[in-house]
Amino acid sequence: MKYLKYIIFIITISFVSHAQQDPHFSMYRYNMNVITPAYAGINGSLEALFAVRSQWTGVKDGPETLNFNINSPVGDKIGVGLTAISDKVFVLDETHLYADFSYKIKINEELNLHAGVKAGGSFLKINLNEVGIEDDPLFTQNVNTFNPNVGVGFYLKAKKYYISLSAPGLLSNDRYEKEGLNPVSASDDLQMFLGGGYDFDLNTDFKFRPSVLGKVVNDAPISLDITSSILYKERIELGANYRLDESITGFFTANFLENILSIGYAYEHVTSGINTYTSGTHEVILKFKLK
Repeated sequence: MKYLKYIIFIITISFVSHAQQDPHFSMYRYNMNVITPAYAGINGSLEALFAVRSQWTGVKDGPETLNFNINSPVGDKIGVGLTAISDKVFVLDETHLYADFSYKIKINEELNLHAGVKAGGSFLKINLNEVGIEDDPLFTQNVNTFNPNVGVGFYLKAKKYYISLSAPGLLSNDRYEKEGLNPVSASDDLQMFLGGGYDFDLNTDFKFRPSVLGKVVNDAPISLDITSSILYKERIELGANYRLDESITGFFTANFLENILSIGYAYEHVTSGINTYTSGTHEVILKFKLK
């Protein structure tokens, strides 16, 4: 059991150092504020979003992500927003707080470029006492730190398509400090997101909505999401997502009260080696148009 806890802890550090800086939601088209600050105020109304992602169901203390965002236009060209994200996995607890600012540049009557910046940081706590290993010099140092960061993003929006390019965290921060024999050294690497989507009108009621999202991180495999969905009367959407070498996802969304309230659910089946130990990932989104 002692060595099992070692293994779990090492896997946790590896997972967090490569994947936890910016949570990756399957329903990313509904949660673009996590990816790019340029999305703040882009829909022309005050919006609030709540999202929950429970990853690796069946794995004790698996990753849990909570996300809250509120954003609004200010005048015709400016957008502002606030994002709070809570990430928990095993002994690690990380809270991200960021303020977003965007500016709209009109290219022509049907095309706008939104440029955005974000600033804030992450509060990181690592409670090694929860590992349950006593009298061992390798696992004795707790961590409680704040890492500031800034990010940029660009979002090209037309009536039927969009293209997004962003780097949510430009600064490289040390997550753990290595002292003596403690193997707790890791850092945040720059992550770049590039994506886009197009809405095809099949008829007056149905739209076909393909999209892609790629994430590039230094010294890590490229992450690529390929998504397609069918939207019915701007109210109900059914779709699927394939994340290269990682997972397959099915999702649906529904809009109520003349699109004031939107609800989404996604189930993600892991295709990588961990699928033997988990029953999948669940994701829920609630979105409100407040005015």
